[in-house]
Amino acid sequence: MTASARTASAIKPRTFLTQPAEVIYPDSDGNPIADNTRQFDYIVMIQGGLAALFADRPDVFVAGDLLWYPVEGNIQIRAAPDAMVAFGRPPGYRGSYIQCREDGVAPQVVFEVLSPGNTRAEMRRKWRFYEQYGVEEYYEYDPDRGTLKGWLRRNEQLEPIAAMEGWVSPRLRIRFSLEGTDLVLYRPDGRRFETFVELEQRAESERQRAESERQRAENERQRAENERQRADAEQQRAERLAEQLRALGIDPGIGGEF
Repeated sequence: MTASARTASAIKPRTFLTQPAEVIYPDSDGNPIADNTRQFDYIVMIQGGLAALFADRPDVFVAGDLLWYPVEGNIQIRAAPDAMVAFGRPPGYRGSYIQCREDGVAPQVVFEVLSPGNTRAEMRRKWRFYEQYGVEEYYEYDPDRGTLKGWLRRNEQLEPIAAMEGWVSPRLRIRFSLEGTDLVLYRPDGRRFETFVELEQRAESERQRAESERQRAENERQRAENERQRADAEQQRAERLAEQLRALGIDPGIGGEF
């Protein structure tokens, strides 16, 4: 063996350790939040009402139309509930809900508000997804038909709730009701979930009430000030009269009031 051959055989190929490529979980699936304004209004009402209900809880995450990835490394297995609640997770910004980065906690409660474009097959697939990946309560409302359905996890399965009218969510403690065809949700204290317009109207009514109360208090203060000024003027008039009487040699204390 030549020297060059011995040198070549002594050189071993270098081994490079490569890190697995980071999985990028998309924040959007390209689908709109809602197909019409009615569906959108209900989604906003539900998500906003839940966010307000748990605003003081540091361990409850509420989101609307957020992609949820239940399986680590798989970006094809995903769903975007119209509203979802995850207990045991802090609130705050997320581009998507990546369960492996959320201590493995699946959203316990999800809502779907149907649009005319939703098919039975599509909703069946969503139901199977939620059952498979650990949802405890699933609620489905169709504003066009005025129907409300719910499922509760029992024995590792989502089983239908027999009657939704007056139903109280075990997790959320909110009460469900259909008033005509309209979905109405009630907080544990009995207050209704409100739309943004209703919140604005109530805030404006409160502002007007506060302004009326302020004006009433101002009028009362002004009335008291006028009364004080009248009493001061009367006192000054009495003192001037007393001075005049004393100047005439008359004791103003004799003879009663003037």
